[in-house]
Amino acid sequence: MGQPITVEEKPSATPGIVRFDLNRSLTGMGHERYPDAASVTGERVVDELARRLFATGKVAGVHIYSNVVTVDLAKGMDSAGLADVIHELFIYYTPGVAPPSDEELIAQVEG
Repeated sequence: MGQPITVEEKPSATPGIVRFDLNRSLTGMGHERYPDAASVTGERVVDELARRLFATGKVAGVHIYSNVVTVDLAKGMDSAGLADVIHELFIYYTPGVAPPSDEELIAQVEG
């Protein structure tokens, strides 16, 4: 359940930098820079995306502006699998995860 993001990976002229164009804006007109994993401290969607990208071990830095995610790859790494991380950002119920029942959802609203 959730809505996948359409992601188009585009190489850059600079080795070790890869750009991903998305079908939705994540930041509006703001820039978000994450020079390292320790700089990801918030709980916004862009923070979660940066956190997930760093968790792959392939990423040294992330910049997000509107619908463009620019990734500075860690030394010796490639971009394989990074587009999938972005594509699945809004997928909440993956195989093995059961969505809440109607009763559970109603209890959240009433409580």
